[in-house]
Amino acid sequence: MKLFRIGLTAFACVLLLSACQPGEAVEDEKDAEEETPPVPVETSVPIRGDILATYTGTAPIEASAEADVIAKVAGEVRELRVEEGDIVSKGQILATLDGDRLRLELSETQARLKKLQRDFQRNEELQEKGLISEGDFEKMRYDLEALQASYNLASLELDYTKIRAPIDGVISERYLKLGNTIKTGDPVFRVTGLDPLVAYMFVPEREFQQIAAGQPVFIEIDALLGPPVAASVTRVSPIVDPDTGTFKITIELNGVGQNIKPGMFGRMSIIYDKHENALQIPRSAIVETASDTFVFVVEDSVGIRKAVETGFSSNGMVEITSGLTMDENIITVGHIGLKNDASVVVINAADEDVE
Repeated sequence: MKLFRIGLTAFACVLLLSACQPGEAVEDEKDAEEETPPVPVETSVPIRGDILATYTGTAPIEASAEADVIAKVAGEVRELRVEEGDIVSKGQILATLDGDRLRLELSETQARLKKLQRDFQRNEELQEKGLISEGDFEKMRYDLEALQASYNLASLELDYTKIRAPIDGVISERYLKLGNTIKTGDPVFRVTGLDPLVAYMFVPEREFQQIAAGQPVFIEIDALLGPPVAASVTRVSPIVDPDTGTFKITIELNGVGQNIKPGMFGRMSIIYDKHENALQIPRSAIVETASDTFVFVVEDSVGIRKAVETGFSSNGMVEITSGLTMDENIITVGHIGLKNDASVVVINAADEDVE
């Protein structure tokens, strides 16, 4: 009985070893590989066209000019001619103060000036005839000039009761109310200039050789719909801030109307170079590693890896300077993790045929 059990065990081991022969295992692996389904991908073909080199950044829109209007004389507010939001021109009257006291002082000074002018004319005739000393005549001339200056000052102070806009712009703040009594030096309005508007960007020093005055800028404003707003670089700082490693540039927006307001947030694209008729592919097709940049192309239903060199990048497209031709189908979707020479199936081929 013991011998029977030993024989049975040996027979089972022989059967197990025969089932695990190396040749049969390799064949099973080959069958598994052959049964691997192709990877679904989407493709597109390269195009040719102009491509721009841009530097992008963000900055708030600001007013190029802003001024607080200060009361130059004291008085009671008798009239308000503008409100917040009103467009004003330089020199326009914004409000008036009572000028009763100043008006009386001006009238008094004017009367004294007329009397002194008549006296001076009479003494001028006497001085020509030698009937008045030169010293007395010069003293009268001095008094006349001093009184004329007092009259001019009184006239100026009376004019200051009319509060005027110092610049063109919009009334952004009103600090006074009708009937208020204000003192000399009190702020009464704030006027904000809306044309031009400006944006200040701080650009890394590595871009110093690329950015220059006169370059076009396109600005997308989050608060507004529609196409980007055209602007330009007007000033570039000649120095780099050693603390931040950046330099300041000024972007100016002219004639943009009333839709864009100071304080809005803008995304700036500064165009500093252009390549014409460049070969381009979608950015999504590019695969980058620490040592290589490549794409996958479809050849006979197989994904082939190709090394490429890139140039400018703009609006989701990348310039290809070497490694591709116009006739290749570039994989744009499905190439992440794809192995070289892997089987693929193009799922957007029908769409491309329609186009």
